[in-house]
Amino acid sequence: MAAKRSRTRAARSRSAASARPARSAWPDWPVHGSAERRNLLEVLESGRWWFGPKVKELEEKFAAFQGAGYGVVANSGSMALEAALLALGIQAGDEVILPPYTFIASASAVVRVNGIPVFADVLPDTLCIDPDDVERKITGRTRIVMPVHLAGYVADMDRLREIARKDDLLILEDACHSWGSRWRGKGTGALGDCGAFSFQFSKNITSAEGGIVLTNDERIADAARSRTNCGRTKNSAWYQHDVLGTNWRLTEFQAAILLAQLTRLEKQTLKRQSNAGILDKGLSKIPGIITMKPDKRMTRRSYHLYVFRIDEAKLGMSRQQVVQLLNQEGVPAGPGYTMPLYGYGVFKSTHGKTPSLSPFVAQHVDYSRVSCPVCEQVCRDTIWLGQTVLLADSSRMRQIVKAVRKVCSLAK
Repeated sequence: MAAKRSRTRAARSRSAASARPARSAWPDWPVHGSAERRNLLEVLESGRWWFGPKVKELEEKFAAFQGAGYGVVANSGSMALEAALLALGIQAGDEVILPPYTFIASASAVVRVNGIPVFADVLPDTLCIDPDDVERKITGRTRIVMPVHLAGYVADMDRLREIARKDDLLILEDACHSWGSRWRGKGTGALGDCGAFSFQFSKNITSAEGGIVLTNDERIADAARSRTNCGRTKNSAWYQHDVLGTNWRLTEFQAAILLAQLTRLEKQTLKRQSNAGILDKGLSKIPGIITMKPDKRMTRRSYHLYVFRIDEAKLGMSRQQVVQLLNQEGVPAGPGYTMPLYGYGVFKSTHGKTPSLSPFVAQHVDYSRVSCPVCEQVCRDTIWLGQTVLLADSSRMRQIVKAVRKVCSLAK
């Protein structure tokens, strides 16, 4: 009876929490102002709407912002990844090792260029790829390691570069969450051989869609440019196409918006990082909440997301219940990725068949037999807060901490 009364009281407490109205809205996204209007009008009136001076300026300025030598824009982050893979010389049947806790484009880009995604597990306290598991997954077919700087947290690039040197592998950074993140003072995107970024609508710097490849190697930059610009090569005639490329170009209008966005990115990055520090300090003190591990080698983090994990056994609540209660308290929390990439039908249903994307995957990998235990657990217990939340006043961060503490107090 006592246990039944306890459950009843908890249920009433949760019901009372759900009856309270949500707090006011969080910061709007995207942020825009006179700089975007001025740049767009300049392009409009110039008549130069396509692949002109704004694109060139953006490539140079964004590369400089990240500390890279060269930038090559693309019309999306997904296409930037494909261009980067092709620029690195991936061949049909080459294996690319990447984490399964990421957006589908990380793996689909590999398949679309006839490569084979090989999934290495993630670390529980960073959600980035586990270098030890990378080493275990290397075979004679391995060509590229693709760390994903998830939520702006930089993967262990020291270990990964050491592994790559030892095994003669290339490193392509999926930096689509890490504009402004730095490792030992150096920006992501050129910590390995090259990196790809996204400017999609939800991203910390956006033109609705868009992407860019960064590198310090001029040959890689030229190869990426050729792939994105219909196979033209440096100094070739306009109607000369020596490489199999396609049209993945960015417009002058998008470049104009991104140049304006770039002027705010430094200040916004520092604000997100400061607010994340408040959340770290407050949430780490709450039983049942697991925050990400700090790493002094990561000298700046962009925070496309603020992520934390819950101990379901300690709380006596599922991730779904915690998210629902936080939403009712006015906190725009979400579950993020709910399954590893190898659990998606596009991978599970391919073995022994000829899938529409690549026969090499079907021949060599049965993804229904792949298991990355840490990733599978992370998919069950991780909670996300979007980057716009971190642009709110610092007092709102304390409200989030208070709301999480309140929800966790309802635990068994």
